[in-house]
Order: sequence, then C-alpha cells, then structure tokens
Amino acid sequence: MRSAEASDAIGTRIREARKAAGLTQQTMAAEVQVSRQTVIAMETGDYAPSVYLAIKVARALGTTVEALWDG
Repeated sequence: MRSAEASDAIGTRIREARKAAGLTQQTMAAEVQVSRQTVIAMETGDYAPSVYLAIKVARALGTTVEALWDG
C-alpha cells in the first residue's frame, strides 16, 4: 500500500472509531489536547501524529494504536 493510501486508510479508521465512540471532532480534540483542525487533518490523512499523540487518540477512542494503524 502506498503511503498516501495508508494515510487515508488510517484517517478513515480514526474517523469511524470516533463516530462509533460518539465523539465530535471538537470533543475528541479536547480529549487529546489538540485543535479540531488537527483532528480533521488526521482523519483526512494530511497529518501523521506522533507516537505519543497516536496513543492518546487510541485511548480516547477506546481502542489500540494497532487497531487504528493496522486495521
């Protein structure tokens, strides 16, 4: 899988997990202490979070980094 495709797939999994958790982009942003724009960028594949942020995102969504990144 190309890196752009991988980023899009990860973003899609983050968005789906966020919606399944019942969180808005703003709520998730507050949970992980980033801006809503950062959440949008992650969901569209335009921003690759640090390992630290990836862990915070996974915890906020009630899942694991592996589930979000590996599908």
